[in-house]
Amino acid sequence: MSDTFLDATLVGMVHLPPLPGAPRYDGDRAAVRERALADARALAAGGVDAVMVENFGDAPFYPDDVPKHVVAEMTALVAAVRAEVDLPVGVNVLRNDAEAALSVAAATGASAIRVNVHAGARVTDQGVVEGRAHETMRLRERLDCDASVLADVAVKHSTPLGEEDVVHATHDLVERGLADAVVVSGAGTGRAIHAGQLSSVAGAAGAAGVPTFVGSGVTPETAPGILTVADGAIVGTALKRDEDPAGPVDEELVRRLVDNVGE
Repeated sequence: MSDTFLDATLVGMVHLPPLPGAPRYDGDRAAVRERALADARALAAGGVDAVMVENFGDAPFYPDDVPKHVVAEMTALVAAVRAEVDLPVGVNVLRNDAEAALSVAAATGASAIRVNVHAGARVTDQGVVEGRAHETMRLRERLDCDASVLADVAVKHSTPLGEEDVVHATHDLVERGLADAVVVSGAGTGRAIHAGQLSSVAGAAGAAGVPTFVGSGVTPETAPGILTVADGAIVGTALKRDEDPAGPVDEELVRRLVDNVGE
């Protein structure tokens, strides 16, 4: 088991069901909690190094400012997951609420947050989403929070506003945005990363002294090759029954992933 989130090779996703207030919430808050804990237990038992809790079921997502009730629900759930498993825990508040994620991390002692657009801007299904690295990193100081910031390069489900240079974007995230790690992913949930893009981002991040995580499309079969280039992988869809992103985590798939990469 890794001591810190940044040391993790395999990060398993706890995709939360729709939370209270979301259009598809089914009215059973206790079931949401138990599902989160069951997925966290399966990931831990299967041997991952860390888990990331994300409000995956809350679509359509707020662009960058979720309501207070979402922050409250996620704080309670992240605290419960931290109490359930002895692993570093990360937080991602979709679509891009870094302030909420940091607040949850500070309140619960979570080890990391993921920020989909930390610097620059992207065109998304929520409209144009702009990074606020200047606010996020100052807020971390004000909250006296030790959570690492994992920042996406060319985040999935988005397109650039203009020509894209992922090497330049990676340097900006680390050197100007002060990100502690970068995440690179394919075009969408469960989609594989292009090998050339991974190599470019990992090379730029390595030169800047931070790790690179692959954030989509990693499977038990592809993980060994990916991890010869990347430092870690954040895995969700491939660990679910029938590869349904909204489905429960399958412990046997987790074990297969861990065994294949020699964890």
